[in-house]
Amino acid sequence: MAKASEAYVLAGEREVRISSPERVIYEATEWTPEVTKLMVAQHFADVAEPMLGAVRNRPVALERWPGGWREGMVLSVGPMGQQNGDGFYSKRLPKGSPDWLTTVQVTTPNGRPIDELCLTEPASMVWAAQMGTLTFHPWAVRGADVDHPDELRIDLDPQPGTTFADVRRVALVADELLRDLGMRGFAKTSGNRGIHVYVRIRPEWSFEDVRHAAIGFGRELERRDSGVTTAWWKEERGERIFVDYNQNNRDRTIASAWSLRPKPGAPVSTPLSWAEVAELKDPQEFNLFTVRERLASSEPVESWAAIDDEAYSLEPLLHLWETLPGGELNFPPDYPKMAGEPPRVQPSKKVAEHWDEDGNRITTE
Repeated sequence: MAKASEAYVLAGEREVRISSPERVIYEATEWTPEVTKLMVAQHFADVAEPMLGAVRNRPVALERWPGGWREGMVLSVGPMGQQNGDGFYSKRLPKGSPDWLTTVQVTTPNGRPIDELCLTEPASMVWAAQMGTLTFHPWAVRGADVDHPDELRIDLDPQPGTTFADVRRVALVADELLRDLGMRGFAKTSGNRGIHVYVRIRPEWSFEDVRHAAIGFGRELERRDSGVTTAWWKEERGERIFVDYNQNNRDRTIASAWSLRPKPGAPVSTPLSWAEVAELKDPQEFNLFTVRERLASSEPVESWAAIDDEAYSLEPLLHLWETLPGGELNFPPDYPKMAGEPPRVQPSKKVAEHWDEDGNRITTE
């Protein structure tokens, strides 16, 4: 019997074994060659230093595609044991994981404890690639304090009918607003059509506070740009850029800087300077092949290297939450019913007399 092929990738001070290194993870496109498993592992070794600057000591969920990604494949989002898609989220380490990996315990909104991988060294990312990981989804907390976020995440999500030019415009308005508030944001492509803006904050507030700060920020963006919305229900968003405030909830994560995404051409969620945001026409140009060149370009990498230079107070954003009209907004459907939350029913299907003023359904005998 022929011995299965293998390769080794040097990541920091460790060599990590890669099985089936020739397996095709991304098929070739008109603008990129095919990508193998070994190339994915090497990507994370190459970007390890700047990536750790963004995610070091953070618990992460792993988005794994063990057989590679192809158009039409499905990502399972149900509980383990009910996952029948091609890719899945892995929150617990699989049995037999190396003993040098670091974990940290986090708690879900329902109070369930989970020991997740904590990224502390380059080899941990390459090991995850060996396990089929394409995208790392870090929490907005550090392992030393998992109940107080140190990061505000502004997720600018383009809705149908909008273009990347719309996203770019709104991102620049967001940058201006942050500067008006005395804060500094750091932008990256989402790896698809959106832009994410990160702000380091002092870990003194709860997840609920950070979520409210994101709502306040989104509402001020709505005042400054009519092409922005914080409407939770899709039927109310229209052709606008949605500020996904719920990405700041406990247990909600978004793709890390330098992660690959399951899209054609092996796109990478890529850090940008604000000058680059202003000039960017197509985020598709950032992929596994082109980001290697960016590592030799100092501006965006050095820009993001400053992300930990200052942690800001959340008070200016909480002031927006408290003073701008609108009140509480909906939580994701898998969350427990939260205090003050509006009814969890699409506005077009809501019958007013079926709900009380606190957003609870009125039941009749």
